[in-house]
Amino acid sequence: MSKYAKGPMDFALLKTVSLAERGGKVKIADFASPYRKGSGVNGWLDSLPHILAGDSFRALVEALAAARDKRRAIIWGLGGHVIKCGLAPVLADLMRRGYATAFALNGAAAIHDFEIALAGHTSEDVEAVLPDGRFGAAEETGREMNRAIEEAYAEGLGMGEALGRRLAAAPHGDFSLLVQAYRQAVPVTVHVAVGTDTPHMHPTANGAAMGSASHRDFRLLCAYVADLNEGGAYLNVGSAVLLPEVFLKTVSAVRNLGHPLANFTTANFDFLQHYRPRVNVVERPHAHSGGAGYAITGHHELTIPLLAAALIEREA
Repeated sequence: MSKYAKGPMDFALLKTVSLAERGGKVKIADFASPYRKGSGVNGWLDSLPHILAGDSFRALVEALAAARDKRRAIIWGLGGHVIKCGLAPVLADLMRRGYATAFALNGAAAIHDFEIALAGHTSEDVEAVLPDGRFGAAEETGREMNRAIEEAYAEGLGMGEALGRRLAAAPHGDFSLLVQAYRQAVPVTVHVAVGTDTPHMHPTANGAAMGSASHRDFRLLCAYVADLNEGGAYLNVGSAVLLPEVFLKTVSAVRNLGHPLANFTTANFDFLQHYRPRVNVVERPHAHSGGAGYAITGHHELTIPLLAAALIEREA
């Protein structure tokens, strides 16, 4: 005998509803189809379910293709991992095909790309060198990046353009996004928070130069974000905090200055869907202004080449 004051509720008179009347959000018409051997990337894309990320991925491909066809801005915001997992050649090819009209990098992305151009390698073993303070102490990286930033400060350039120019004759420039974009005169902006990047530790670091060059790049990015209006696209790839915050401020600044900014597409690509990319990239920019935001979760080294392949296969 139970000691509780109440017994279990009797469900005998609970009202039910037929499956036909209830309906369902998931239908067999939306199911995936098995991949057919030899059908290629287009066959793979067609085989995806018309559910959640399957539809999001297809919709993003169409939005990027439409943005290129309408000559609207397609801006890629890149975190460090995107560069250090070897995607610069893929992004540079998309740029040449018209699927990237500008790039916004955080400090880590710029560092990894700079080192790749100079040395053909990047990404130190932090755990091995942090105990004795060697982490972030690479001489060439700090010296050459800071020299480029000083030149930017003196000449009124942005950090991204100055870094690309500094690397113009680098031995591995063919694998550098900074170099490839500079050669094509495609703008690259670099957005740093002082103290977050290893060149800030170098003896030649100049905070005033960093601030000036990065702030110029922020204002330059605003000019390109204005071109997202009516059909452009902004993709945040691998930056969980800094670039989503930067992008949201560019959106506000552009609108504050009276430029129309509506009906564009945004997307966030990352391993996890963090708070700031979700609200600052996928959701908030579209409030009361139309357009759409998509969240694609997965490894950049898989999702970005797949996106690139889908765009390339779509070409006539």
